Amino acid sequence: MSVKCGIVGLPNVGKSTLFNCISSAKAEAANFPFCTINPQIGFTSVPDKRLETLVEMVHPRNVVPATVEIVDIAGLVKGASKGEGLGNQFLANIRETDAILHVLRCFDNPNITHVDGTIDPVRDKEIIDTELQLKDLETVENRLAKVGKQAKMGADKEAQKMCNVLERYKAVLEKGQNARSVSFDNKEDIKLAKSLYLLTAKPVMYVCNVDESSAAVGNAYVDAVRNAVKDEGAEILVLAAKTESDIAEMESFEDRQMFLQDLGLEESGIVRLVQSAYRLLGLQTYFTQGEPEVRAWTCKIGDKAPQAAGVIHSDFERGFIRAEVIKFDDFVKYGSEAACRAAGKLATEGKEYVVQDGDIMHFLFNV
Repeated sequence: MSVKCGIVGLPNVGKSTLFNCISSAKAEAANFPFCTINPQIGFTSVPDKRLETLVEMVHPRNVVPATVEIVDIAGLVKGASKGEGLGNQFLANIRETDAILHVLRCFDNPNITHVDGTIDPVRDKEIIDTELQLKDLETVENRLAKVGKQAKMGADKEAQKMCNVLERYKAVLEKGQNARSVSFDNKEDIKLAKSLYLLTAKPVMYVCNVDESSAAVGNAYVDAVRNAVKDEGAEILVLAAKTESDIAEMESFEDRQMFLQDLGLEESGIVRLVQSAYRLLGLQTYFTQGEPEVRAWTCKIGDKAPQAAGVIHSDFERGFIRAEVIKFDDFVKYGSEAACRAAGKLATEGKEYVVQDGDIMHFLFNV
């Protein structure tokens, strides 16, 4: 399944530097606003030691990791909801993403200008929140104007349901809160809510971009961000984008590990970022394996076997018969599919089986 995360933030907070670290593409990282005018798109693999283990055991001819699409979106400024700067383009691009990686500048550097002249990540966060909320409020009010008349007539039940959803969103947005703070209980309301594609309904992770000395423990700016978002239930990640860029340039794995140890880090911030983005979207990985190929597939947590099979091809879901499932730990313990089968560790599962993270699967289907 296709997964897209958008990197957003004010100009010159380190979005493009971060993008260049985690993506195979390269965005211009220039010291002036709007250096990213068109969204830069790249792909990065999801780090997974289980995939490495399977490769060592199976020795396949081909290896395909799970991937996340990363979009570097132009810096936003005050008034973007009304089209200021590159506002309209920014908001259109962010609407197409599944999750938001909101980069906040948490470092001092007089050589890198800030669009507002001073460093205040909480203020920066509020600027973007406000612009997205205003755009969402405009979307909600426009939609209400259309469906409100139908709902008042009483005959259109769908319009009435949509009206109720819109009114709930309108109430929180008018208070300066994000749409993601609204939750719905029944599937019908959830479906209607998703159809609105509200910007502030998307899951968000705040990425605090610090200097090298603060990469391990953060700093006062990070503490201020943590305090500001404590009621949102949002995830916060601390990393030094410039340092991560230096690490990415290193030739050997050993050099990178030594550098990380000197900084007091066990693993790169980019690894943590990609893994966190995966969790943010409620995703998990299952594997297919054999001599031709070992591959990691992405599905949603809670997906049943036919839905997971559909990630490979729609025919797999449409003609699903059953799935053969081996738990990852059992595969490692017994060493092969044949050995797992002989030990009774290969389970045959039907349409109601809920796929678990790390399952090794083989689907049988007929169309």
